[in-house]
Amino acid sequence: PRTCHPDKNSVIVPCVPWRQVPALGEGSAGCQDCSHFLLMCFRCFLQGLASCFGICAINHLEETLAKLEDFVRSDVFKKSVGLFSIFKDRSDNEVEKVKSTLILCYGYVAMYAPKELVLSRIEADILKNIFQYFNTKVLGIKVETKDLTLKLCLIRSICMISQAIYKGVKCGDFIFSRKAELVAQMVEFIKAEPLETMRTPVRQRAMITCTYLVSLPPCLPGLALWDEMQCLHSLALKDLLKRLLQRNLTPHGLQDMFAHLGPWIKSNKEHERQRAVEVSAALLDFYLSKLNVSTVIPFYNLGVLIALFSPRCSDSLAGVRQHAVDCVYCLLYIQLCYEGFARDHRDEMVEGLKALKKGLEEPDFTVLFHTCNNIAMVIGKRVPPDQLMSLLLAMFEGLADPDKNCSRAATVMINSLLKERGGVLQEKVPDIMSIIHSKLEEVDEEHVRKAAQQTVYILASQHKSVVVSSLLGSSLPFDSHTCTMWRSLATEPTLTSQILEQLLEKVNRDVPYKESKCFLLGSGSERIATPLPLAATCALYEIMSAPESGAAVLGLYPPLFVTLLLRVSCTVGVQLPKNLQSRERRSSSHGPAPRSLHPCSCAVETLKVMLARGGSEEVARAVGNAGGWELMVSPERHHDGIAVLAGAMARHAGPRLPLIVKNLVPTLSGVFDSQRITTTAFFAELLNSNVVNDLILLETMMDNMTGRQKDTCLLVRMLALRGLGNIASGSPEKVRKHGAKLLASMVNGMDDKDDPHNLVALEAMSSLSKLLDHVEERDIQSMLLHIAIRIRPFFDSEQPDLRQSSIVLFGKLTKFSEGNCEVFFEQILNGLVTLLLHLQDPKPEVVKACKFALRMCGPNMGCEGLCDMFLNHLREDRSLHYGEFMNNVCKHLMQSYPEMLNRLILTNLFYFKSNWVDIRAAAPMFIGFLVLHVDEDHCQQVDLDQLISGE
Repeated sequence: PRTCHPDKNSVIVPCVPWRQVPALGEGSAGCQDCSHFLLMCFRCFLQGLASCFGICAINHLEETLAKLEDFVRSDVFKKSVGLFSIFKDRSDNEVEKVKSTLILCYGYVAMYAPKELVLSRIEADILKNIFQYFNTKVLGIKVETKDLTLKLCLIRSICMISQAIYKGVKCGDFIFSRKAELVAQMVEFIKAEPLETMRTPVRQRAMITCTYLVSLPPCLPGLALWDEMQCLHSLALKDLLKRLLQRNLTPHGLQDMFAHLGPWIKSNKEHERQRAVEVSAALLDFYLSKLNVSTVIPFYNLGVLIALFSPRCSDSLAGVRQHAVDCVYCLLYIQLCYEGFARDHRDEMVEGLKALKKGLEEPDFTVLFHTCNNIAMVIGKRVPPDQLMSLLLAMFEGLADPDKNCSRAATVMINSLLKERGGVLQEKVPDIMSIIHSKLEEVDEEHVRKAAQQTVYILASQHKSVVVSSLLGSSLPFDSHTCTMWRSLATEPTLTSQILEQLLEKVNRDVPYKESKCFLLGSGSERIATPLPLAATCALYEIMSAPESGAAVLGLYPPLFVTLLLRVSCTVGVQLPKNLQSRERRSSSHGPAPRSLHPCSCAVETLKVMLARGGSEEVARAVGNAGGWELMVSPERHHDGIAVLAGAMARHAGPRLPLIVKNLVPTLSGVFDSQRITTTAFFAELLNSNVVNDLILLETMMDNMTGRQKDTCLLVRMLALRGLGNIASGSPEKVRKHGAKLLASMVNGMDDKDDPHNLVALEAMSSLSKLLDHVEERDIQSMLLHIAIRIRPFFDSEQPDLRQSSIVLFGKLTKFSEGNCEVFFEQILNGLVTLLLHLQDPKPEVVKACKFALRMCGPNMGCEGLCDMFLNHLREDRSLHYGEFMNNVCKHLMQSYPEMLNRLILTNLFYFKSNWVDIRAAAPMFIGFLVLHVDEDHCQQVDLDQLISGE
């Protein structure tokens, strides 16, 4: 027959009298008789003979193979008995015919035999014997046969074996281990044929055989298959691949074909790419010409295939560029056919691709990428929605293309497609963002990094919330690639502002920390940072670190400043979650970490970069020079760091303050103590500057400070008093206007009932001392005595600050005593002994305060000599001889107030048990000098027993 698909009912052997061969195929005897009969016609009916062996194998596979095996073992050059003895007198030509017949017999046996039986015998018996006869060795060296008949029989036999396997694997598992070897043999036959005649019998049949072989399991790797076939002449290769494709003219068949061709299309060798893309264009054109769609079906792999070819439109080879456009052109028309359009339908946009080919003739990068952008626009308008994502995913793979032109073209096309169609990809944005990150890790090229940033920007312009959420889901600390993606959101002010607003909302929406019980019993609880605000803070840092973000930061300066300031306050003393602690340690162990992930440090760094990007570099520099940033992260000194920042803002960023103050005011009634502390500290220091008066903020801030006097947090109450006291420095003229209100606040502070360590009282006394320089006398008179009595116990406090502040305040109060001279004189006498003794205080600042208070008291004591002594001997710059000074003081006291002797002695007796040695020593000396200078008439005031006992 003329086909490789013989039918046992149509085998034609014209000269064989079939009626003389009864019961053919029935019983082994019948098989042998028929074989003898057929062999008589061997020379004329070679194919018929082989067919008969195939027919015998239908029911008698084992016997048929055994007979063939017997002949294989025999020496065909010696006299044989049995089935093939008719060849005992044979020439070399006849030997080749015998080999040809035998090889063909095996092919027909494989073709006809039951598939469930023959599959196990193909490699073990059939192929082994075929190649034993085909390969001739001379002196151990393989010699290629020149006999055409032998070659053709081998090819046809392998073709039939391949068909048998193809049909057999449908009902079982079979791995054809010699497949690669047979493909290589067929390719060798094809290569050996003359190039001037493309359609020779050997070439044609070998290519047909290859089409069957390549479809058998196992699949050959694409590189291996192409390795075998690439050296074929282009026409032969195209012809072979077209035959392969025609066997499965479906999208799946197309996918299988280009799975093999793909590595060569992307090869870094120019000649390989040239040939692969040229063959691809021919195959797609062939596919389109043969396509006959009867029902509308999806071209499921359109996106993958377009992504394979479209980046090659900027290949370094002009020929590749041209053929790549042809491939895209065919693919889009194939898609139109699958959509139901006629094959001769012409689409205006797709036809436009032909016109774009001219722009690919010259290797000018600008022209090439512009043309690629136009091609992507056509693709974007014609690719169906269900293929868009697969197109993009496959296109991202092109970023790693060894040809940098094609890699750049892939980036251009990705961004063009996203601009055109990205609006419908909201659900896929997280996947795309993940792919971008992985590609940044994979491809370390500047053009890829810039293109990835552009991609993120395009996605964000269409799906801001999804992009932000996706990036916030990245692992902390952000790696360099995630940081790159964040910074890409800083390129356009309007979008950047919207992104910053979203991040601010995420910082503020969730609680900044959660309480967690410590592992050790009795160690209380610790605060653990919540992940979303922490990630959003890190994201703000990355965006604002990009210089392009300047305009957006300026536009959002007040809310950014306020949010970050409060973020700093909420994270003081807050710890990282345990998983992030270990991750940060691992990160730092692999090299220096770019930034600390510690919540408070992270917030401080973000605030610093915000100030720098917002045009307040001088503020950031001033705070840094004063050590303010370090103070802010300290739980004990945080409010001092905030005061440094507020002072710098007042000096260098005054115009920014009105909106900042407006945004901060609501936090004074917030639930977090830390935020109220920070805001109060910030306001308190602003009141130390006249800028708040210039900006008409003073009354608002003063009212807010006054309102904090009842705050549940002691530190807030203390800072509120500090702020009210700072008005004396910042706006002294306003003290006179609001004197009564301010003084009342100070008195309330000194009377604070929930002040176990007298911190509020201390601040009240210090602030009141500053205010007294500017208040009207009428405002202080009504509370003068109350204040003097209230502060008296602090003179002997164990805390030096309390001693110093109370004594200074007492001294300042004396200038208002003229209206209540007798009443306040009594307070001076009550405090006189204490003040004189504390001239021996171990703390220099207390000694200084006592000198000041005594100088202020002197004019109100009605003793000119004593007043002169205080003014002359208690100057700050003058050292004091205490014993001599006390001797003279006691002399003046006893001369002017002898009736006060017993009162003065009793007060001194109290200090006999003082904790301070020098004061304990000074008290007896004080008494001695008093007694020494008192008149005899007043000696009876002294209770000697009490004096001797020291009680």
